[in-house]
Amino acid sequence: MSRVYNFSAGPSMLPIEVLERAQKEMLDCNGSGQSVMEMSHRSKEYQAIIDKTEATLRKIMGIPENYKVLFLQGGASTQFAMVPLNFGTKNKKADYVTTGVWSKKAMAEAKRYITVNEVASSADKTFSYIPELDKSMFSDDADYVHITYNNTIYGTRYTSVPETKAPIVADMSSMICSEVVDVNKFGMIYAGAQKNMGPAGVTIVIVRDDMIGQANEITPTMLNYTTHIENGSMFNTPPTYGIYICGLICEWIDGMGGVAAMQKVNEEKAKMLYEYLDNSSMFKGTVVPKDRSLMNVPFITGNDELDAKFVAESKAAGFVNIKGHRSVGGMRASIYNAMPIEGVKALIDFMKKFEMENK
Repeated sequence: MSRVYNFSAGPSMLPIEVLERAQKEMLDCNGSGQSVMEMSHRSKEYQAIIDKTEATLRKIMGIPENYKVLFLQGGASTQFAMVPLNFGTKNKKADYVTTGVWSKKAMAEAKRYITVNEVASSADKTFSYIPELDKSMFSDDADYVHITYNNTIYGTRYTSVPETKAPIVADMSSMICSEVVDVNKFGMIYAGAQKNMGPAGVTIVIVRDDMIGQANEITPTMLNYTTHIENGSMFNTPPTYGIYICGLICEWIDGMGGVAAMQKVNEEKAKMLYEYLDNSSMFKGTVVPKDRSLMNVPFITGNDELDAKFVAESKAAGFVNIKGHRSVGGMRASIYNAMPIEGVKALIDFMKKFEMENK
């Protein structure tokens, strides 16, 4: 079977070069005579792998020395509890901005432990935009501010970092390493790896030193960031193979010219697709133009039957996982780092053909 163009929101397609290298090293990684999946996480061979992964991630993201990098489990959803348990402990209050399903889930989880102030929400227009934010809107006594930087389901993204009174905690699951961000502007960044950074099972956490060591006394050992920092992400057995793949992807990004180079390609891919949608008589985007995501592009025809026909025919043509999230319907093309420009061009050509045949 030939490779398809996988537009899944996650787990998503991985770079061919990374898959081929992993295939080559499957039985013997770095002359160890064993697969990474067989290695003890306590071995010097594996320590070299996780150390290199961290070093390369630090390089491509420009992570300063006063930030710790962790490779955890439990997905971004576990971070929804870890964040308030670790950071919402001084005044037991935090500000949240609601821009989609995942920010709603994060806020709901935080409410179990602390007082939450919903600063702004775009729910009034089905999360099709990012609310305008002003520093005066944020609480004087919030321990932190939580934002979801890119909204996978609704296809919106912050184009600038809001000015706040408390440190910003950002869920960057669906855009990490896709565009340049100034890590210094955040108290913490977390991201599930299964979109731009690797397979499902690894969660990347980047946390500033002054945020650490404040956990609520009821915090379970495994949900305390200090636990993982003191043990180099190896308090228990980490997702070893997933971290290895993350490392290969970081090396791939570095070899492509770094995150800045990836951003240029991603902007080109997104521009092509949005320009087609803006000029199509059948397909329409669903997001306010100024807040459009570079990674997730939702679109509709306005006719549920036609949407279903397009999804079915696109799959048959080799464009898979293009159906929109069950909560919103329609279609969604996730065009993460690993999606080549050729894939976006091919999708646009198919959409033009479908439009002609279904006038």
